Amino acid sequence: MTAVRTLLTAALATSLSACITPEPVTKIVEKEVIVTETVMVPQPTAPGPGDRMPTGRDVGVRSSVVAPHGAAATAHPLATQTAIDVLKAGGSAVDAAIAANAMLGLVEPTANGIGGDLFAIVWDPETQQLYGYEGSGRSPKGATLADIQAKADEYMDGEMIPFHGSASVTVPGTVDGWFALHEKFGKLPIADDLSPAITYAREGAPIPEVISYYWHMNQKRFQGSVESGALEEFDNATETYFSPPPREGALFKNPDLADTLSQIAEGGRDAFYKGELAERMDAYFTRIGGFLRYEDFASHTGNWIEPVCVTYRQDYKVCELPPSTQGIAALQMLQMLEKFDLRSMGYGSTDSIMAQVEAKRLAFADRAKGYADPDFAGIDPQMFIAEGYNAKRAELIDLSKPMPNVKAGLDFPAADKKLEDGDTTYLTVADENGMMVSLIQSNFAGMGSGLVADNMGFMFQDRGQLFSLDPAHPNVWEPGKRPFHTIIPAFAFKKDMPGCQVRAEPIEQACPFEPWLSFGLMGGGMQPQGHVQVILNLVDFDMGLQEAGDAARWEHRGGCEPTGKYDDPACEADIGKVLLESGIPTDTRAELEARGVEVECCQANGGGYQAIMRDFESGAYIAATELRKDGIASGY
Repeated sequence: MTAVRTLLTAALATSLSACITPEPVTKIVEKEVIVTETVMVPQPTAPGPGDRMPTGRDVGVRSSVVAPHGAAATAHPLATQTAIDVLKAGGSAVDAAIAANAMLGLVEPTANGIGGDLFAIVWDPETQQLYGYEGSGRSPKGATLADIQAKADEYMDGEMIPFHGSASVTVPGTVDGWFALHEKFGKLPIADDLSPAITYAREGAPIPEVISYYWHMNQKRFQGSVESGALEEFDNATETYFSPPPREGALFKNPDLADTLSQIAEGGRDAFYKGELAERMDAYFTRIGGFLRYEDFASHTGNWIEPVCVTYRQDYKVCELPPSTQGIAALQMLQMLEKFDLRSMGYGSTDSIMAQVEAKRLAFADRAKGYADPDFAGIDPQMFIAEGYNAKRAELIDLSKPMPNVKAGLDFPAADKKLEDGDTTYLTVADENGMMVSLIQSNFAGMGSGLVADNMGFMFQDRGQLFSLDPAHPNVWEPGKRPFHTIIPAFAFKKDMPGCQVRAEPIEQACPFEPWLSFGLMGGGMQPQGHVQVILNLVDFDMGLQEAGDAARWEHRGGCEPTGKYDDPACEADIGKVLLESGIPTDTRAELEARGVEVECCQANGGGYQAIMRDFESGAYIAATELRKDGIASGY
């Protein structure tokens, strides 16, 4: 009996990362009596990783990169290498970011490409300013809500806009974003920035493990839409991407994309939005019965916007882009979490996760009703982070149980579970002059809409799927309007306390905030949740940069979304569920369930993470990348 209990105890002790389920176990009671009862035992686990040296970093799977001159972190090794090559050739961090993004559109079309949108935050050391860019495309001007509703009625039971096909397509904003960023901050000719991607598109680009996995998954996703007729045309996508989808280790060629990028390199942004390429896209949508037309491309423009920032724990300032993105949700969560002593609670503890999840639910309730294109909604983003607002909201949080009903905390003029998934690429680059770029780019869900224009080599995004169909909602589909956006770059400042030259009292006020961290996370609605977890890992839990990204994450799903009805009591009463990665301790999972939280192990959308941090003492960059993706961080 003692031996049986000892073995069971040892098994449990070595399986903190295993999902625990009830199983019948036979055990000996006294001497000859045998009974069967149900106890909790660990499921068999796959072999784990090896051991690292005891450096004091308990979570990270590898070391961060330290670089004195420049650094880059992307989701593909070739894109990171391309960025470093551009920096060494005299390009700015923006040149390098454009080059890396163009390469990612070739080697990671499962997440991004010139058929999608782009958002960026740039720290410019020359002007000592933080700049935001919103490269978001708009809906077709010639379509109506009735046109889009008809597509929803035919293919989605009227509840939502189809993910695949022309109803979800908005004007791609990426190319415009490249040229806007380059005009302000570029040093090399943009043709030089695009040259590496063009060369590899013709000669063959290497496809690694995770990207290959998603590539094959996307082929399966499209089949249902092809069979239902929601996807008006799929032959071009099949020829470009699925003949067959590349395996790990394959070299993928895309000569059509090489030709398209070459025309952009030679003719500038107008080649894409007003020239022969725009005419070709117009002809394609006309042929398949889609909605976009030449005028939609010709009238497109992105926007320089002011990032929105909040102070956290006095010595840190975190910055995001305002709506129509969801970045401000991360700031709302941080303001709520100021109330809690997370350091004492500890990383991965039940109280810590409970506080974070409930803060997320409150922030996302505002997100559901108030995050929309400000040109149409007229909602001031500062209202979401007004002094005292989120502190007051945090008073609703009870660590012993989930809130039974969560409503928006503000009244907005005049929101389904479709945002959990999102395939996006995030990259960051820093140069020797101190410029830091935080850039995110996406086709939204999967590879995008499934539509590839004739001989152009890229897929159009399905970002328009994120509009609401409710006429009362600020995010309702309207002609010429930007949809709600999930993709968000982030940036953070820190007070360099040891480096302060002014010794006024109090010292916290004398020290200015210094540019510290360019970072981001991928994955639909996970992004603001992930941004908060990274900041907490660095600030409250004293993790290193690589460790902060490698640490196991939680993800909450449920509640209202900006894509549903404006008033929906059902989603307000939806407590949702918390998905945990396997590294969250089993006793935390059990205690969350005891407090009334529905928990799933181990299906969290951990997202993908990249970051570059400035070391104030040495002046070097520290760069980290994502264990959940294929990429690397590098520097020189």
